[in-house]
Amino acid sequence: QVQAVESGGGLVQPGGSLRLSCATSGRTLSDAAMAWFRQAPAKEREFVAAIRWNGGRTLYADSVEDRFIISRDNAKNTIWLQMNSLKPEDTAVYYCAARRDYGRIYFRADEYVYWGQGTQVTVSS
Repeated sequence: QVQAVESGGGLVQPGGSLRLSCATSGRTLSDAAMAWFRQAPAKEREFVAAIRWNGGRTLYADSVEDRFIISRDNAKNTIWLQMNSLKPEDTAVYYCAARRDYGRIYFRADEYVYWGQGTQVTVSS
């Protein structure tokens, strides 16, 4: 069992930056793949970024490539999502997710077992 709590969301102007964090508890993250997903109103949950258990490989959605950075610190049981050059279309609730890392398929939401409650990100002028 992993419990995750996201924080760092808020209102930001286009072109601005936010840094989301996800603090986890309940078990070690040393063998877990972690990911960020987002969901806008009336839309399906969308993959944003994933990071393997050891941080050695990351994966990003095309829509956020070169703007967002996912990172982790297993000793602190925390992952982050640094979001730069934010656009209005980035507006969504952002969720932290975790699952055991078995080496493949990091972009499907139904692969993840543990989810946080989400944090709202609104990009608007």
